[in-house]
Amino acid sequence: MKIAKWLPMVLVGMTVGCGYPDKSNERNMQVETSDEYSYQMPSEEPAAMLEESGDKFEKFDDNPFVDVAKQPTSTFSVDADGASYAIMRRYVSEGMDIPSESVRIEEFLNYFTFDYPSPTGGNTVAINAEVGECPWNTEHKLLRLGIKGKELNADEVPQANFVFLVDVSGSMYSNDKLELLKSGLVGLLDKLNPNDRISLVTYSGSVEKLLESTPVSEKEKIKKAIMQLSADGSTAGGEALKMAYEEALANYNPKYNNRVIMGTDGDFNVGVTDDAALVEMVEQYASKGVYMTCLGFGTGNLNDSMMEKISNAGNGTYYYIDCEKEMMKVFVDERERFVCVANDAKCQVSFDKKMVKQYRLIGYENRMLNNEDFNDDKKDAGEIGAGQTITALYEIVPTEELEQVLKKASGAKHVIATFDFRYKKSLNSSSIPLKVDVAVEDMMSNGKIKSLSENMSFAAGVAAFGMVLRSSEHRGNASLEMAAELVHRGLQYDPHHYREGFLNIIKQLMRNGTKRTNQSELRQE
Repeated sequence: MKIAKWLPMVLVGMTVGCGYPDKSNERNMQVETSDEYSYQMPSEEPAAMLEESGDKFEKFDDNPFVDVAKQPTSTFSVDADGASYAIMRRYVSEGMDIPSESVRIEEFLNYFTFDYPSPTGGNTVAINAEVGECPWNTEHKLLRLGIKGKELNADEVPQANFVFLVDVSGSMYSNDKLELLKSGLVGLLDKLNPNDRISLVTYSGSVEKLLESTPVSEKEKIKKAIMQLSADGSTAGGEALKMAYEEALANYNPKYNNRVIMGTDGDFNVGVTDDAALVEMVEQYASKGVYMTCLGFGTGNLNDSMMEKISNAGNGTYYYIDCEKEMMKVFVDERERFVCVANDAKCQVSFDKKMVKQYRLIGYENRMLNNEDFNDDKKDAGEIGAGQTITALYEIVPTEELEQVLKKASGAKHVIATFDFRYKKSLNSSSIPLKVDVAVEDMMSNGKIKSLSENMSFAAGVAAFGMVLRSSEHRGNASLEMAAELVHRGLQYDPHHYREGFLNIIKQLMRNGTKRTNQSELRQE
C-alpha cells in the first residue's frame, strides 16, 4: 500500500473537524476560515501520487438533456448515501486533487438535511416540489423534488440486531481508519437501548466471530471487545460478509432493525473479491430482511466503487468517515437513520410537452430505472431512513408556450410536470403511491417569478459546486463564487452547522484556486 507523504495532515483535519474549524457552539458562525486552516493547492506531484495510490471510483457520464417529445417520463431510484461529499472534503482538507469520478452530485445533496414538511396521516414519507429560475443558465428553469422520511419518537424505534463487521487487515492500520472506527462504534453503544443486541465479526487473513450476540446492557463487555481490535494481515472480505449476514440471521426478528454495519477501506484481496460476486451475495441476504450500512475509511486504497455497489444491493447506505465529527454525524446526530421507514423508494416525473422542451436530471446517473420499473414492486430501489431527506434537481428547458404563460401570469393552473413517488413500509409489502402536481402558478407571486426559496437556493448551490468539480459540460455559468452565494442564502436551516462547514470549504477553494483532476488539461490551458 502506498501512502502519500503528506498523510500526517490527516490528523490536522481530524482535529479541526473534517477540514474546517469546529465552531458549532457559536451562534453567529463566521463564513470565512482563518489562514490557519487554509491550504496551498497541490502541485503536479501530489496528483501523480493520488493516481498511484489506488483509490477506486466508478467512472460515469453526466445525464444528458432529454427531449420531452421523445421521452416525457423520467424514472430513478432514491439514493440516500452521503459518502461522495465526505470524500471530497477529505481531499480538500489534505490539499489533494478531487477526481471527477468521485463526485456524485446526488450524494452531495443528500449529505444534508433539508427543511421539508414531515409526513402526515399513516404515511412514513412526505413529498414536495417547486420550480424556480436556473442560476447557471437564465434561459432554463430548475425543478426541485423533496422527500422526507418520518421522524421517530423513542418508543417507536425498533429493537436493534446489529452485527459490527470490522476490517482489521493491515491496510486499516492508521488513526484515520481502524482507530476512528473503534471510537465511532463505542459512541454508538452509548446511544443504543439496553435491550439492543450487538455481535462483532472481524476479518483480515481469516474471519472470526469475536463476540456473540450480546445485549447492550453488557456495554462494558462489548466496548472491551471493540477496543482490543488491532490491524494486521490480508483482507478476506467476502467470507466475512457471509459470516456477518449469517450471524444477523441467527438472531433475526422481523420486528427488529436487523443490520450489518461494515467498516472497511474496501481493499478485499483474499477469497471472493469480484464486485459482481459480492453484489450477488449481498442481494441474497438483503432479500431475507437484513439491511446494510457500509462505512468507508481512509485514502490510498479506498475501494469506493465496491462499497457503493454492495450498499446499494444490500438495501443500505454508504458513508465515508474522514474524521471524528463525521462519526458523530453518522452515529449520534443522525443515528435514527439506521431505521428504514421507506423501502424500494422510486421517483417518476412526467413532463408536459407543451410546457417543457427538454429536461436533465442532475446526478443519480447510476440510479436510473426503466419507466416500467416504477410500478413493479419486485424491482429493487433505494431506502430512506427515519428523519432523512432526499433531494433531486431537474434542469428544464421551457417551451415558448411556458414563457408566454409566465409573462401573462394568468390565474389558470398550468401543470408542467407530475411527480409520482412509490415506497413500501416493509420490504415485502405492496408499494404506496404519492403524487404532487407542479404548476407554473406555484412559482409566481404578484405576477412575478418568486426568488429561489432557501431549500432551492441551497440545493442549486450544491449542484453548481458539484458541476464545477466535475467540469460538467452542462455547468453553464456555474462557478465557485456562484455556489458560495447560493449556499449562503440557504444557511438559515442548519441545526448542526454542516452547511456552514460546506460554505467554508467552497471559500477555501475560492482562495486557493479550484483543483484540476486532469493535469494534462491544466498544462494545455
